[in-house]
Amino acid sequence: MLKKILLLMALAMLMVGCGDQLQEPPPNPDPAKPFAILTDQIGRQVTFKVKPERIAVTSAGFLEPLHQLDGNIVGRPDSRTQMPEWAKSADIASIGPVYQIDVELLIACRPDLVIINKGMNEKLLGVLSENNIHALVLDMKTFGSFKRVMRTFAILTDNESKGEDMIADMERRIDDVIETLPKENHRVAILHSTAQGLSVQLEGSIAGDIVKKFGWTNVADGMTPLENNPDAAPYSMETLAEQNPEIIFVTSMGPIEEIKADMENMIAGNEAWRSIGAVRDGRVYYLPQDLFLLSPGLRYPEAFETIAQLIYPTLFPTEN
Repeated sequence: MLKKILLLMALAMLMVGCGDQLQEPPPNPDPAKPFAILTDQIGRQVTFKVKPERIAVTSAGFLEPLHQLDGNIVGRPDSRTQMPEWAKSADIASIGPVYQIDVELLIACRPDLVIINKGMNEKLLGVLSENNIHALVLDMKTFGSFKRVMRTFAILTDNESKGEDMIADMERRIDDVIETLPKENHRVAILHSTAQGLSVQLEGSIAGDIVKKFGWTNVADGMTPLENNPDAAPYSMETLAEQNPEIIFVTSMGPIEEIKADMENMIAGNEAWRSIGAVRDGRVYYLPQDLFLLSPGLRYPEAFETIAQLIYPTLFPTEN
């Protein structure tokens, strides 16, 4: 009996020893190794010694993807679109309008990283560098560039697996839309309307990227871009009439009802407009600003669905 008890005690001690070995923590990572080294979308390489814990963004489009990946956001711009309710919390400071970020308010947030919208806020880089604040310049216009932003955010938040799952889900929804479309080509023009006038959108724009992925023809392909905007070309009534698109999409900046009224007055007062197939057939469509002005972000599948619904309403019925 004594031998049996001693054998059981020895076995118990052996099991405890094995358990302790399995529970030993892994060795500490090399403290000299940086948390991440990232290259932004203007070619700047930024080294992060540690994970960023206080992040400010200069575009509302960055809010939702960063939030979904558990980023701690301490500053955000004012915006009439794309502003989720949670971002209006007193814990997240306003840093001024999207197009006129207040530097003092931005610095007062004490961010260790600022996400800058490419083509809009690069002028902030100097003052951020002077204050030893990391910055990444990112762009989310096309779906491809949005996926790069998602992967960047996933690295910054140490959440890469979740980021890939989110991207895969968006790709599946977009593929479903594309596969449902009839295999037809359409000649499309995309106009951008502002208080300053019209421009023509190229494939680097949100709508231009979607039209290309649908396999449709953007009649502006090959046009020379504007000097200060590689995603747009100058508008010319004569050129548009020659191109004779069968569909016209209108994106806009400003009050949408005013944009519509101005466009309708322009069409009514110019016979050349009325000679265009899209106008003659009533196929001029105004795209929602929350999806097509800056970036739809996580709503990119919805942007694809929106254009598909306009052209094929019976295949893509809207929910009541």
